[in-house]
Amino acid sequence: MIKVEWLYWLVGAVFIAMAAQMAADRGNPKRHGSAAFWGLLGASFVYGTWVADKSAPAAPLGVAVLAMICLAGFGFTGRGTSTAAAPERRAASAARLGSRLFIPALALPLVALVCGTLLKGVHLGGGLLLQTGSETLLGLGIGSLVALGLALLLTRERNPVVALHSGRGLLEAMGWALLLPQLLAVLGSIFQSAGVGTQVGRITTHFLPDNSKYVAVALYCVGMALFTIIMGNAFAAFPVMTAAIGWPILITQLHGSPGVVLAVGMLAGFCGTLVTPMAANFNLVPAALLELKDQYGPIKAQLPTAGALLVCNIAIMSLFAF
Repeated sequence: MIKVEWLYWLVGAVFIAMAAQMAADRGNPKRHGSAAFWGLLGASFVYGTWVADKSAPAAPLGVAVLAMICLAGFGFTGRGTSTAAAPERRAASAARLGSRLFIPALALPLVALVCGTLLKGVHLGGGLLLQTGSETLLGLGIGSLVALGLALLLTRERNPVVALHSGRGLLEAMGWALLLPQLLAVLGSIFQSAGVGTQVGRITTHFLPDNSKYVAVALYCVGMALFTIIMGNAFAAFPVMTAAIGWPILITQLHGSPGVVLAVGMLAGFCGTLVTPMAANFNLVPAALLELKDQYGPIKAQLPTAGALLVCNIAIMSLFAF
């Protein structure tokens, strides 16, 4: 059986390997801080599997997180000069490959879909092929390996270390913002545990007219978008707004379909992701990687789409959830 911890160990090994490359990059004046940051992250992926099964204490993970915060917060991480690929080389490679560049990118979700559906519950050699409950996550990892193989085949690159080197350049360019989705998702859980959703629900029900289905739908969807803008992640906004409006009002009181309410509510949150600088890896990092003159260019371009999609989500929930 393929276990999910194997995927975590692989991710951790990749981060540790990149950290070793960073430590050896003399073109980066902050190579030691960068190597320490990403090395600690990689070690956390490996060590965290033992924390999850209660065979190791969680305190070292907390120390690693605090150390990473200090390294990033005090500016000890940076980008090396040797990780930037020549624009002429990138342009020539893109012109040669054309639309075939999308093959590895499309292969990844396809493999994840196959693993999450067709291979779910499949037995091999007397046991399950994929660990129960982690089929989609394992599919994402297997799909990444398949996409890497296809990319090496398309580019006729025989040395897989080149992919690791290029990935390191992207990792350094994104920096600590790469971890924002995970951190903000945890923030949502903390807010929920602190009772923020309950308090928002009390305020909402106090001003919400009785049995006003469409007003409640609009408040839930708009609230998901606004909280996502504030918190930077729809997964962080979801537990707060669902505890406040989604579950107690739309599902319990107004008897809405849980599947439709929760799924469309999450989509409404994604509308906020399109227009918030808090979602740095979606909106600010692309502007930096593409060297745009306006770092908020993606947000400005996505704003009309986000508004239109939010209206559509409100309409869809109103029509199909009740």
